[in-house]
Parts: sequence; C-alpha cells; structure tokens
Amino acid sequence: MHSDIVDLRSFYSSTLGRLAEHSITMALSSIWTTVPNERLVGLGYTLPWLERFGTDAERVFAFMPATQGAVVWPATGPAATALVFDEELPLVDSCIDRVLLVHSLEHAENPRETLNEIWRVLSPAGRVVIVVPNRRGVWARFEHTPFGNGRPFSRGQLTELLREANFTPATWSDALFFPPSPRRFMMRFHNVLERAGRRFWPIFSGVIVVEAQKRLYQGVPVAQRASRRVFVPVFSPQGATRLGRRSTPLPAK
Repeated sequence: MHSDIVDLRSFYSSTLGRLAEHSITMALSSIWTTVPNERLVGLGYTLPWLERFGTDAERVFAFMPATQGAVVWPATGPAATALVFDEELPLVDSCIDRVLLVHSLEHAENPRETLNEIWRVLSPAGRVVIVVPNRRGVWARFEHTPFGNGRPFSRGQLTELLREANFTPATWSDALFFPPSPRRFMMRFHNVLERAGRRFWPIFSGVIVVEAQKRLYQGVPVAQRASRRVFVPVFSPQGATRLGRRSTPLPAK
C-alpha cells in the first residue's frame, strides 16, 4: 500500500507527525556531514528535511514517485519538485552528490532497481541516505502512520540490498523509540521514551537510518578450479574430432 501525498502532509502537520519529524531529524543530524555547494535530491516525501539540510546546497530537488503524488515546493520562488518514476530518474549520469530517501524505498516496486538508478546518478564520491521502517519496531505495525505502510526492513536486509546495488553502508542511526500513540498524555513523555529507547532497546526503533557510499570497484572472489581442460590447436576440416578422442588410423594400402 502506497502513502498518498495528502495523507503524508496531513500526518506531518499533526502533533504526532511533528514529533516524528523531530526524532528523524535528530537521527539524520548524527550522520549528516555538511558538504558545501552539494547537489541534493530527495526521493519520496523529504520536504521537512530538505528545508533543514539543504540550506548549504548548490541546488536541491524534491522528486516524488508517481504513485504518491506531488506538491509544489518551495512555497516561494521557482518550483523544485518533479513527479518521477523511481527506476528512471530524469538526470544524467554522476550529477548528484547526495540522495535522501524517506517514504520511498519501502514502497518501491523493485528496491534493487531503484538503488541501481540512484547509483547511476550519484557522483563517484556520492552518498545515499535512507530512512525506512524497522521490521522489529512498533511503528511498522500500526497503519495510522505512514510507517505502517509498505515493506519494512531489518539492518541485515538493508545491508544486503545496498551491497547488491554496489553501495557500502557507512553510518547507522535510529529514530522513533516512543510509541505511535496519538494520545496527548503519551506524547508528553516522548523525550523521555526517546532517550530511554536509544539506551535500552535500540533494536526496536521505529525507523532505521543508514548512510551508504557509492562503490566504484568491486572485487570478484576467485575460486580454484578442481580440473582444467587444456585446448590444443589442431587442423580440423569439417567435423572436428572431440578433444581426447583418438582418431582411428586408416588401413595401410
């Protein structure tokens, strides 16, 4: 099930959504390295974090999947949003320094192809930052938030997927340790629960955040062959005899 752009905006304008945004921002801040004049692309619903982390960027684009829908952003100035297909981004090769994915990979029809396309548009030193629901977390089990839709991941699954797409996971972080309850008395304790969760139950976070670097070269393991056939060049006009089969000598005249 895909998250609609209307539902996403409605969630992040609510009190629970603002708390979730703040928690994810703290997790991103712990792994985000400022690169001046970088070219930044957000894929999915990334507007709250592009406004925060894209202030020093040379240019920022907000790409939104066609199944999700798009809105005009920013509110003032030229629009920087585009409705795209995540496996065919409208960008040339190696032109982006960093790609941020939020509410994207868990809804991708083929996550590996999506990451392959991101690999194509990233520069040689480019990085991808991914926020996905945690398979072990509570947020993935309730559908009243956007994190309860789509395909949740574990760290192991995300690591394997990144390596298959020629990315090397570098830094990990977590967010959303408080329960996704819309009740006010529960949200009052979100700071306490967030700090306690980071210390006592980090594997049960609501989302997993990872930064991975584009890998340009990949070593292929070499296995020793048990046997090797040796090919010997011979003259063989029409109907060569098989290697190893002796030809029958002609009778003497």
